[in-house]
Amino acid sequence: MKWGTAYGAKDVNILYAMVARNLSGAFQLTCFTDDFTGIRPEVNCLPMPPLGCEIPADVPGKWPKVALWTKDLAGMTGVALFIDLDSVIVANIDAYFDYGNPNDVITARNWLNRLNKSAQTSVFRFPIGGHSYMLENLQADSAAVSRKFQYEQNYVTHNIRGGVKFWPEPWTRHFRVHCMGAWPLRYLRPPIIPKNAKIITFPGLPGPADAMLGRWTEKSEIRTPVEHLSWVWHQLTNGKKWVKQLSRYTQKTDWISKHWCE
Repeated sequence: MKWGTAYGAKDVNILYAMVARNLSGAFQLTCFTDDFTGIRPEVNCLPMPPLGCEIPADVPGKWPKVALWTKDLAGMTGVALFIDLDSVIVANIDAYFDYGNPNDVITARNWLNRLNKSAQTSVFRFPIGGHSYMLENLQADSAAVSRKFQYEQNYVTHNIRGGVKFWPEPWTRHFRVHCMGAWPLRYLRPPIIPKNAKIITFPGLPGPADAMLGRWTEKSEIRTPVEHLSWVWHQLTNGKKWVKQLSRYTQKTDWISKHWCE
C-alpha cells in the first residue's frame, strides 16, 4: 500500500524487483495507491481500498491497512502476502506461502514488545476476505477502537479470531534490533544480515535508503563512529538532548544496495 508522499514509485518498483528475484514461479504484485505515476507496468496498480470510516487525527499507526480485511478486496481470492515498502528481501521467500495453514493469519513478531507476543504487520499473510469482521468492527466505532489500540498492528494482534501465528523467528528480522544490534555494536561493526533471514523490516528509522548510506535520516550527517561519539559528547557538554542520539547511529550498510535495487 502506498499513500501520501512518504514513499514513491521507486519503492514499489524496487519491491517488485526483489520479489521477482526471490520468488519461484508466477506471481502478481498488487499496489493499492493514490498515485500510479511512475510505477512499472508489471505491477497491478489499484485505487486504495476504502476504509469506510474516519480515524481521529491524534491516533498514530497505519490504519488504512485495515481496509485490506474487507470481504471483497478488488475481486481477489486466495492467500495474499503483504510486504511493507520499506522492507528488504534478502533470500528466497517461497516458504512464506508454504508455511502453516492457508486460513492462518501469520505475521512477523513485534520484537520491541515480545512479552505481549504482539504482531508486527510489516510482513503478514492472510486469506483474502476471510476476516472481514476486522474492518466491520472498526467501522462500527472507529474512534473508540483506534484510540484503544493506537496502532493497527495492536488491533490485529488482539482481534483476529483464533489468534495470529508467527513466522519462524529467523525469517523476518528487524533492522535495528537484529542487524544493528545493541547500541555499542553499532560503533564496532556495520549492520549484518542475520543467519537464515529472508526479509529485513525497517519499522521507524532509519529506512533502507538512509541505512545504506550510513545515516539515520535524510537530514543526518554521515559520520564515522568516532565522529558521532564526539558529536554526542558535544551535545552533552552544551546541555542539549543527547541520550537518544547515542543509539541513533548506524554505519554504512553495503548489503542493502545489493538487495534493495531494481
